[in-house]
Amino acid sequence: MFKPALFPPTLALLLAGCAVTSQHPPAEGPAPASFKGSAEWRRVTPDVAVPEAWWTLFRDPVLDGLQAELVVGNQNLAAALAQVTSARAVLKASGSAIFPTLSLGAGTTRSASESNGNRTTSTNNSLTANAAWEIDLWGRLAEGVKAAGASYQASQADLAALRLSAQATMTQSYFSLRTAEAQQALLERTAAANQRALDLTQVRYASGVVAQTDVLQARTQLRSVQSQLSDVRTQRAQLEHAMAAQLGKLPGQFQLPANARLPELPPVPELVPSTLMAQRPDIAAARARQTAAYAQIGIADAAFFPAVDLSASAGYRGSSWSRLISAPNLVWSLGAAVAAPLFDGGQRRLASDQARASADAATANYRQVVLTAFQEVEDNLVEFAESGAALALQRDAFEAAERNRDIVLAQYRAGTVSFLNVSAAQTAALSSEGSLLSSRNRQLAAANLLLKNLGGRLSLSMPPQ
Repeated sequence: MFKPALFPPTLALLLAGCAVTSQHPPAEGPAPASFKGSAEWRRVTPDVAVPEAWWTLFRDPVLDGLQAELVVGNQNLAAALAQVTSARAVLKASGSAIFPTLSLGAGTTRSASESNGNRTTSTNNSLTANAAWEIDLWGRLAEGVKAAGASYQASQADLAALRLSAQATMTQSYFSLRTAEAQQALLERTAAANQRALDLTQVRYASGVVAQTDVLQARTQLRSVQSQLSDVRTQRAQLEHAMAAQLGKLPGQFQLPANARLPELPPVPELVPSTLMAQRPDIAAARARQTAAYAQIGIADAAFFPAVDLSASAGYRGSSWSRLISAPNLVWSLGAAVAAPLFDGGQRRLASDQARASADAATANYRQVVLTAFQEVEDNLVEFAESGAALALQRDAFEAAERNRDIVLAQYRAGTVSFLNVSAAQTAALSSEGSLLSSRNRQLAAANLLLKNLGGRLSLSMPPQ
């Protein structure tokens, strides 16, 4: 004998075998066995563990303090954290859609009617409980949870990537500011030396030893250095303002005491592709978005199949609240509904095609992120190796220019050369020392980025649903 109460679960069992197959992203592409720049890299890299706070290897307490302020005050990080919170809420909402919904209701209705000249009024009170449940036969809701979970992980990885970028930017801004301070100190020393040279030239001109052109040349040299000094002071102030904005402060609320000393280069270990792939949050974010895009294919495909809904309600209806909850007033219902799409003008097919195209785009974006990641590391390996070689050459050039300047200045005092020689020697020495400072900053910047790639650890978590 057919029993209607058994129909919904029987239908569910019959149709469960038709569930949409979950779509999975293609496997990750192979990573290179080594970096092109690793040969030179191994010559200068001892075996050292890189902490998550990689900037501490530079052993600068001021930099450590700036990094602590950064994670609290940076507004871009605050916005990204809000995105993570939003994605977490979406994930929990998608997970709750799998379960039945329950609701309670109470109401009173008073109505009047007239028939054959007789007017009657009635009161209807109700207290009901309702339940509804969409059976996820085709995996649409499960794929929605999968997509939301991947999006949540992508938002976490985005936050981690933004934090790493902000920390690396703060570190480099700090190096640039200290470099500007060192250049400012260099120009101040040079200006003082040029002032003494101008005084000497004026004395010699007054004594008739040299021509007026020597005085004019010395004044030109001094004014040129003073002009460069003004530019460097402006650069230093602008860097300080930029750092204030990174910390979430107004420029007037932030002042960094001057210290014309660059940090020493720390030991930097060798990078390997597996470490890069496992820890870079931008790669993890792209991979999570790829997973979410493939989950959307399952959601789109599930629209081709009928939806099965179960519903139930129970409660009491009566005219008096005092006698409402009693057996004669009990009402209940139990039902099942199947809605099958017949014709939609091709909308479901177009939605499925769009989901597959979006998944292909997410796959291409993921692969491009991986390629860009390896390019960045290769660039930094070359930059670090070449900056080290350039720094050694620049240090030798500076020492030679400094000796030449002292020799030429002594010759000028002895009257054997003109001030034009002194001017050229001073310019060469100033340029060489400035280039030396720039080379040190360049090498610190390369080390900063390489340490960031090793120190940035990514840990993705899934909230309880």
